[in-house]
Amino acid sequence: MDDLKKRALDYHQFPVPGKLSVESSKPCTTQDDLSLAYTPGVAEPVREIHADPANAYKYTNKGNLVAVITDGTAVLGLGNMGALASKPVMEGKAVLFKRFAGIDVFDIEINAKTPDEFIETVVNISPTFGGINLEDIAAPHCFYIENELKRRLDIPVFHDDQHGTAVIVAASLLNALELQGKTLPTAKIVFLGAGAAGCSCAKLLKLMGATNVTMVDRTGVLDTDRADLHDNNRELAIAPGGVTTLAEAMLGADVFIGVSAKNALDASLIKGMAKNPVIFALANPDPEVLPSVAHAIRDDILMATGRSDFPNQVNNALCFPYLFRGALDAKARQITDKMKIAAAHALSALAREPVPQEVLEAYSLKELKFGREYIIPKPFDPRLLARVSKAVAGAA
Repeated sequence: MDDLKKRALDYHQFPVPGKLSVESSKPCTTQDDLSLAYTPGVAEPVREIHADPANAYKYTNKGNLVAVITDGTAVLGLGNMGALASKPVMEGKAVLFKRFAGIDVFDIEINAKTPDEFIETVVNISPTFGGINLEDIAAPHCFYIENELKRRLDIPVFHDDQHGTAVIVAASLLNALELQGKTLPTAKIVFLGAGAAGCSCAKLLKLMGATNVTMVDRTGVLDTDRADLHDNNRELAIAPGGVTTLAEAMLGADVFIGVSAKNALDASLIKGMAKNPVIFALANPDPEVLPSVAHAIRDDILMATGRSDFPNQVNNALCFPYLFRGALDAKARQITDKMKIAAAHALSALAREPVPQEVLEAYSLKELKFGREYIIPKPFDPRLLARVSKAVAGAA
């Protein structure tokens, strides 16, 4: 860990601080270039955009520019670190947008005293961008912020911690269930964690056909008698009078999806799950249960985590660059459920195809094929851009 810390800090500091820079897309080496880039030539596109705002997509980078915006209240696995400390994560997100989908990003870290102050800031800067990617904002404020921005803006607004996770979970689960001889409509699914990611995953799965979903948080099973629920998890609550604890919910469960915390799943509960269970332990960096522990208990488990050093990494990088690429290419005004479902099906289908040699080389593998240790494409698969973006644009 000491070596990782040093390498990570060196990576971010040298040869220049940070991970981003701004480069000109046009030449500016002569007096004539300068007169076109700035005054007097720049007045012409200004007049065109003033006459028709849609011309901003023709004469500026708006159509390929996304804002990655946070208040730093839920920084990946670290909690409320504040706006400034979240900047390395937002820069990292920008790197992935550029590397995987050719999308430019400005990272924006906002000190806001209230959700409404945050919303007003984003609304006021929104003309610059073709899309807004919200990141690392704590629940329940993240729900309110996203809903208000979607209502007020005419460009795509996407909270990746919610919906990016949901798309990848859905894509992975479709394949995992097939390999385990189960189907989404008939599977008994238990969620541990009812925050932003858990709620969004459950809602998307229900839209795609799931009929038996039980949500569990620190207090217990979400049922309609509980007075502590908020709008975004109340609709996922089940009728009271049945199960009340995680242990009860896990009996006969086909699927466990953890979006909670390290070691949050008592491994003994795995014994009571149905035959050929699916376990997605997605807490980062440490899962709800380690694969080695789960597999030692049962040999019929199909498992995924959020980590790259275990098989079946559920990674948002498989979603957000391509979802935005498709949305931007289609000049979509919002990202819809239909677009998210299209992305999930495209990812699911791609995992079933033969893996290109360049992907094997990138991961130092001799072989990789659809099966219990490969249910979702690898992030460096070059086919992702065309397949997922096209599916999203088509849905848009």
